[in-house]
Amino acid sequence: MLDLFSDIFAYRDNSWTRMDPRGKLVLSLAAILGVLLSTGMVFPLTVAAFGLGAMLSLRLPAKLVGARLAAPLGIVMVLVLLQAVFFGRTEILSFSLLGIRVTFKQEGLWRGLLMGSKVLGGVSVMLWFSLVTPAHKIFHALLWFRMPRGWVEIAMLMYRYIFSLLDDTADVAAAQKVRLGYRGIKRSLSSFGALAGAVIIRSFDQASHTHEAMILRGYKGFIPFGPMPVMGRSDRLRMASGSAILAAAYLFLEGRLF
Repeated sequence: MLDLFSDIFAYRDNSWTRMDPRGKLVLSLAAILGVLLSTGMVFPLTVAAFGLGAMLSLRLPAKLVGARLAAPLGIVMVLVLLQAVFFGRTEILSFSLLGIRVTFKQEGLWRGLLMGSKVLGGVSVMLWFSLVTPAHKIFHALLWFRMPRGWVEIAMLMYRYIFSLLDDTADVAAAQKVRLGYRGIKRSLSSFGALAGAVIIRSFDQASHTHEAMILRGYKGFIPFGPMPVMGRSDRLRMASGSAILAAAYLFLEGRLF
């Protein structure tokens, strides 16, 4: 679980990790904007394919990439099923399930596939960005772009302590498992509820301790950040060329270029 959320791969030395985080942020936002504005599945799926290809080209473990995509893929499946059942008129499949008539419709299926392609495209971009940019550089870049300081500081603290909460969750779950806490459905549900309650209580305790520690270290209502260096010429060129390529691909694949 810790390996799944760790940004250890962002500290590797390659052309993408060396690029200025502001340039990568601009490229990521441009790609996500194109995905959101697309009216077909071609552009989102193309972005998703390039994102996955870029991650694999950096020699990232395919198992890690697949694990990070598991939850979004589950969301895509749910979206497709719900849209196919509740939207549209043209029936393509119908069957009875526990006395309930379930009908899949063509219009809803295409609508769900479009929404799912956008989810995959956006998630692949964010995964690529997080795997080539350390978290502290992302927060610094957001401040440079004048994001509200309070939001950025809260995000920093959340990122800092989520790993501590994961450790506590793993310890409690291991203790429950040793005591046969997950033997049977009823006992498993009870143990899971106790685990969730323990994590919530631990998060409140951690928040109180963290605030006290920050006050003792001179916290005055904001976390100081140093200035960011001037973006290099090569990074500006890569940002501009990448944005131009994304715009051209969007116009071409959406059928608006000609």
